[in-house]
Amino acid sequence: MSRRRRHEEHENHERWLVSYADFITLLFAFFVVMYSISSVNEGKYKVLSDTLVGVFNQPERSTKPIAIGEEAPRTLSPDLDAAPEGEESTGATDSLNQIALSVRQSFGDLIKSNQLTVRGNELWVEIELNSSLLFSSGDAVPSEGAFAIIEKIAAILAPYENPIHVEGFTDNVPISAGPYPSNWELSTARAASIVRMLALDGVRPGRMAAVGYGEFQPIAENDSAEGRGRNRRVVLVVSRNLEIRRSVSGVGSAHAKPDAALQRAGTQPAETPQLPAQPEGAVNSLPPAN
Repeated sequence: MSRRRRHEEHENHERWLVSYADFITLLFAFFVVMYSISSVNEGKYKVLSDTLVGVFNQPERSTKPIAIGEEAPRTLSPDLDAAPEGEESTGATDSLNQIALSVRQSFGDLIKSNQLTVRGNELWVEIELNSSLLFSSGDAVPSEGAFAIIEKIAAILAPYENPIHVEGFTDNVPISAGPYPSNWELSTARAASIVRMLALDGVRPGRMAAVGYGEFQPIAENDSAEGRGRNRRVVLVVSRNLEIRRSVSGVGSAHAKPDAALQRAGTQPAETPQLPAQPEGAVNSLPPAN
């Protein structure tokens, strides 16, 4: 009986190439993943690099903060260093211009849709909003969208000291139900709601006042739905000084005109409130509740 020959198995000396190929593939995949999840902002990197170079080359710059990212816009704060010395009378006018410009930049969409209007002169600026943006029909409780709008307006007004009064207006449709017996109360309550929201968002309460004119200062005819919609409005009036605010609120912004008398009243800018000095060692305390 013949024996079977055992075939000798040749050893594969290139088996390591399989493991090596797998390793290279995994390594390549790792670097691809790492590169895909990394996002280098060249602008931020350049700012950081230039700042670090400046810190080491110029010691006086070492105390300045490193600016990373886009710089916040400065249109909401007054430029106190821009006006030359001896031109204090133009400060209030400059602030009115800055406020009007900032509102136009922040509410371009509402301005295009005629839901918000900005107008004014060298004595006061009016920010008129349609009541439908802020309140439901026959109500003075702010809607959800009103908070975002008023918060943006408050951020623009807070850095300045110009007096503000908020005017409420309605159409001539009598109120048939609800907590307000007439349009007088409704317009005043709406103006007061806006004043309260501005105060909660950082505008100093001592600058502000609320006034309601009801249905008696229309800017359109009340014989159509479009006209009644235009008459239902809230107007924020930012004045040059307190005398201007008193004069404008006395007749309403719809009837006020920058005549010679108001020009004379507007010769002074808004005054910065002077807080009473406290003696040394005194502890700050809240005023008693009314």
